[in-house]
Amino acid sequence: MNTATILIPAAGNSSRMRGADKLLQTVDGIPLLRRQVVRALSVAPVVVTVPAGRHPRYAALDGLALTLLPVPDAAEGMAASLRRGIQSLPPQATGAMIVPGDMPDLSEQDLSRIINAHYDKPDAIIQATAADGTPGHPVLFPRALFSHFGRLSGDEGARAILRDNRDLVQRVALPGKHALTDLDTPEDWDNWRARSEN
Repeated sequence: MNTATILIPAAGNSSRMRGADKLLQTVDGIPLLRRQVVRALSVAPVVVTVPAGRHPRYAALDGLALTLLPVPDAAEGMAASLRRGIQSLPPQATGAMIVPGDMPDLSEQDLSRIINAHYDKPDAIIQATAADGTPGHPVLFPRALFSHFGRLSGDEGARAILRDNRDLVQRVALPGKHALTDLDTPEDWDNWRARSEN
C-alpha cells in the first residue's frame, strides 16, 4: 500500500538541556519520545533515527511497531539523521513527513491533517503553520525530492530543500502554536509545563 511515512529525527544530543535529555522528559506519564511515536503510529508508518550504540532512547521505544535507525554520524547534526532516514524509506513511501521529537503540542489530528493534504496534493511540499500563518513543523516532502536529502550537511535540517523548492510549498494551518512549540532548554520545559497546567 502506498503511503507517506513519518520520520522522527531523534539522534541529537539535547545539547541545550544542560545534561538532561529533552526527548526522555516525562509527559502524560511517559517519555516524550515514546508519546510522540505513539501519536505518529496512529497516523502512518514511523521511522525514528537514534544515536548509535547503547542509548536510553532505545528503551523508551521498546515494544513499538516502528523502524529504529541508528545514526553513527549523528554528531554532524540534523542532516545526518535526515539523510539516513530518507535513504531507509521503502519504495512505497509516497512522501516523508519530518516530525521533530520535541514538539509536544502536535496531536494525532495535526499529523493527520498534514498527511491528508499530501494525499490531496501528492507533488507538493506540505508545511504546517501556526494559526496565524507563521511557518513551522511538521513538513512533508514528496518522494520526488528524496534525492535532494543526500546533499544535506551540518545542522540546518531541510531548510535548503524548502528554499530551493518554495514554489512547491503548500501551507496548512494547525491550531494555536502547535506548529511552533519546541522544547530545547530547561526553561522551555518549565514554561510549557506551567502553561499546560493552566
